[in-house]
Amino acid sequence: MYTYKFVKIELKARFMSRKPKQDYSEVIHSHAKEGWRLVQIFAPAITGYGAAHYFELIFEKETASA
Repeated sequence: MYTYKFVKIELKARFMSRKPKQDYSEVIHSHAKEGWRLVQIFAPAITGYGAAHYFELIFEKETASA
């Protein structure tokens, strides 16, 4: 059995591009140290301006068996 965690990374608007407000590689490394495994990076559908406002990092961790 697994537990899942979703971490939202907001993107700040820059001229003609978007940049993460957080260093996502740092977020991944800190979660890995806690035993979480990165499963997927999810990017939602783009908005009317052609860019997403955020993306989510999806982590999983095996739960202790009962």
